[in-house]
Amino acid sequence: MLTFFRAYPRQTLIMLLALLFAGFAQGIGLSALLPLLNIAVRNDTANTDEIPAPQNEYELLLNELLNGVGINPGIGTMLAIIVIAGTLKNLLLLVAKKQVGYTAAHVATDLRLKMLRAILSSRWEYFISQPIGRIANSLATEVQRSSQAFVNGSLMITFATQTLIYGSVAVALSWKATLVCLITGLLIVAAANSLVRMSRRAGRKQTSLLTSLAARLTDTLQSVKPLKAMARENRVNAVLAAETSRLNRALQRQVLSTAVLAAVQEELLTIAIAAGMFIALVQFEMPFTTVLVLVVVLGRMLRQFSKVQREYQKLVIGESAFWSLQSTIDQALETREKPGAGKTPSLKDGIRLDAIHFTYAEHRVLDGLTLEIPAGSLTTLVGPSGAGKTTLIDLITGLLQPRSGTILIDDTPVSELDIKAWRQMIGYVPQETQLLHDTVLHNVTLDDPGLCDADAERALKDAGAWEFVAALPEGMDSIVGERGEKLSGGQRQRIMIARALAHRPKLLILDEATSALDPDSEAAIRQTIQQLRGKLTLLAISHQAALIDAADRVYRLENGRAIMANDVLLHAVGSD
Repeated sequence: MLTFFRAYPRQTLIMLLALLFAGFAQGIGLSALLPLLNIAVRNDTANTDEIPAPQNEYELLLNELLNGVGINPGIGTMLAIIVIAGTLKNLLLLVAKKQVGYTAAHVATDLRLKMLRAILSSRWEYFISQPIGRIANSLATEVQRSSQAFVNGSLMITFATQTLIYGSVAVALSWKATLVCLITGLLIVAAANSLVRMSRRAGRKQTSLLTSLAARLTDTLQSVKPLKAMARENRVNAVLAAETSRLNRALQRQVLSTAVLAAVQEELLTIAIAAGMFIALVQFEMPFTTVLVLVVVLGRMLRQFSKVQREYQKLVIGESAFWSLQSTIDQALETREKPGAGKTPSLKDGIRLDAIHFTYAEHRVLDGLTLEIPAGSLTTLVGPSGAGKTTLIDLITGLLQPRSGTILIDDTPVSELDIKAWRQMIGYVPQETQLLHDTVLHNVTLDDPGLCDADAERALKDAGAWEFVAALPEGMDSIVGERGEKLSGGQRQRIMIARALAHRPKLLILDEATSALDPDSEAAIRQTIQQLRGKLTLLAISHQAALIDAADRVYRLENGRAIMANDVLLHAVGSD
């Protein structure tokens, strides 16, 4: 709660002030209750205008205060004070609760944005180590549980404030009875504390299981087609069902502990109030009206005290989600990408990699690699799987940093460039056709406000996709389906190329972009690439003859180094 309060000081101040003044208003209404009851009991029903003398110090003090401000302490006056005080209290509580609700919405939004920014600004090596399901779970479930925990904590403070007000009025009536009541309340809280601990453990278990389940579910849904094709979805279903059952047991423990806590508190409160009335009337021989007010005030105090514990129980159920989310954000921030020196990039001459060394953990990938990519040319990288082709591309884009060596863009090291500006000059086409379940237009522009329909049309034409897109029932507004399943493989790949070309890049990277295509689609993509040659610099990873034969330069990566392939080698590399 302190973390939230520091993040939202203005909202917290408004909430606390509203609660404080609501408490004062409630105290005023309760204070008028005893004089009202005494007047009602002692007055002759036929003559309600006669004001009887106070019978105790508390009532005497209240009468003096009312007379001091010119208020006659009669039945009508006391009733009016109670009604006005209650109305004011309800209005102030409305302000406080509204502030809590608005702040909770801000909490959820801010946590999601903070999480997204942290993940997207983290280094690529950290990002690829995180299960997508865990990130999705953090953005959905953990954020929601965290904001709900904030609401529970705020309600806990609300009930605690009300408890203090009731306690203050009760002390003025009888500090002995209040002390006994307070001790009773503490005993009730202590007796039920084991249920709170059970809830905390159940909340932690939920956080762990939800993270695991979301990660496994995301992986399963991404590979559901081959699983169904091989009739193996039942095996995955068994694993998911087992984890879901474990989650269900954790939820059952949470429900049980919450229900038992409420039941135990209610029973103990009833016993405490009955015992308190007996002691006050028989042992302390207090006036009936005073005891009646004490029962109302102390009964409310104990009930609010119990509500404090119940809201605390709900808070500890959700707090593990907040700390898990915060841990993920902190880890991502620790691996934040370092911006370059801010030099404006250009690509007029070309790209040079000089004596590049790179390792993944203990595995050496590149060992003194050197090569050049002239501007305006088509350069193709070939080599066996694991030779470092994709790693080389990640180094050029700045997603990875070499352990040693230099990557130069027109004689300027990548480390000295404005990395964002450099990446904005790059168009990237991955091997997987990562289309969104949306329109062709959205898949090309990604809702970039700097791109319009004309830019999308131009990119689709450059990618050789305009003819089939224009023939679709709704043109660029046609839905492509989940992962583009309504389109053929070649069509999906052309839209991916259009996406990469939409913002007019200087460098187009094709990472195995034709590996899964049939010969006709591959030939069409090759023709598209041939038309782009000279307009921008092209860098391709491919084992297909189409991009090898069309290349100005072919480099074979092997044993961590790059060898420029000659005509004899070109026929051999196609079989890798």
